[in-house]
Amino acid sequence: MFRSIGRERFVSRPMSRALRAAGFGLLVWLASPAAAVAGSDALRGEVTRVRDGDTIEIGEVAIRLQGVAAPELRQPLGREAREAMRRLVLGRVVECVPDGSRSYDRIVAVCFLDGLDIAAWLIGRGLARDCPRYSKGRYRDIEAAAATHTAILTLYPLPRYCKARGRRVAEAGRPPGVGG
Repeated sequence: MFRSIGRERFVSRPMSRALRAAGFGLLVWLASPAAAVAGSDALRGEVTRVRDGDTIEIGEVAIRLQGVAAPELRQPLGREAREAMRRLVLGRVVECVPDGSRSYDRIVAVCFLDGLDIAAWLIGRGLARDCPRYSKGRYRDIEAAAATHTAILTLYPLPRYCKARGRRVAEAGRPPGVGG
């Protein structure tokens, strides 16, 4: 790794190439939109793509809406949720506040369009569910109001990942047909 000549140390050629490559990779990352998120409180930009009801892209940066569970495209209401999101945000500037976590390739954030919480809007239209494990119940009342005039609760059951971990463990230990 290192060659010593007298008191001076020199980096070997293979290591020198690796360091240059790593330095170049760091420069590319620092110039990317992802670096803007990592170094600031908010990401602001035009929505260039809506993947589904709870995932948007700002440039090349994928953002998963925090605290919301929208149906997948192949599930009931999935396409409707995506289309509603497209009509609301595609081509418009949003501001997203990351919570510091990631979900697969996506930054998890609460996003706003002109001060409107996008997740709350989607839940209020009965096209997504409050995910209490991550929202801490932030959208509970909005979901309850939407449930009075939509079929979201019956068409899209709350995903397992939205339920508190302790509850799943407790349910797993129950005999079949008990509780629920």
